[in-house]
Formats: sequence, structure tokens, C-alpha cells
Amino acid sequence: MVKLIIGLKGTGKTKQMIELVNAAVDRTNGSVVCIERSDKMRYDIKYQCRLIPADEYLISDAPSLYGFVCGIYASNHDITDIFIDSALRISGNDVPAFDVFLDKTASFAEVHGINIVITSTIDTSDATETMKKYI
Repeated sequence: MVKLIIGLKGTGKTKQMIELVNAAVDRTNGSVVCIERSDKMRYDIKYQCRLIPADEYLISDAPSLYGFVCGIYASNHDITDIFIDSALRISGNDVPAFDVFLDKTASFAEVHGINIVITSTIDTSDATETMKKYI
């Protein structure tokens, strides 16, 4: 399952993400991973969550982000939840490529039975039809 949380800067997306990450850590018997651009959430999420700063891996487009998500899961099949903060920005703000990323990620999540929550800074009125499927 993929859930997309969107809104403009300052609308509480990251705060909601932190709450969801910590809730996932509390309920799962598997592993929880959080990908963000840097490590700004280091002190907000529980230590049991694997925090991965995407900028350290030079991820700058949607195909790279998708490959990174697949690689993370390939290295640990115990992952139950993946959280990606500011995914559109990590994807270079390329909306068409981000739409492809969303659909491919949703298929991947369904096949492997994992939950993926993604935040992106975009006005809800600017959301594409693809984005609206995951809100």
C-alpha cells in the first residue's frame, strides 16, 4: 500500500510522518525504514527505525529513488514499512517522473506486502491524477 501526504510547506507533513514512523515502530515485528533528504528527523523518530539520508547516496531523480527503495528491500526482506519524506524534491521536482515513481512503487509495495508512506511538497490543487490515487 502506498499513501501520499501532500501540502505546501508548513502544513504539518513531516510532523505527521514522524507520528506515523513512531507508530509503525511500535506495532511491527519487522523493520521500519525512513528515507529523507538529510537527517533532520534524527532526534524525532525512534531509534529502532533505520534513518537513511538520501543526499548521502546522491539520489537526484525518481528512477534513482525507485531503485534505492528496491535495493533497500532487497537487502532486508523483514521490512514492513518504508517512509519517504520530501520524495518529490528528492526526485528533482520532476512531476511526470514522480508519477511513474508512484505507480511503480505502489506495484512494488503490493507485490511485497509492505506499507510505503510518502510526503511531497505540492499544493493539493496542483496534484496530478496519479497523485490523487494515493492521497
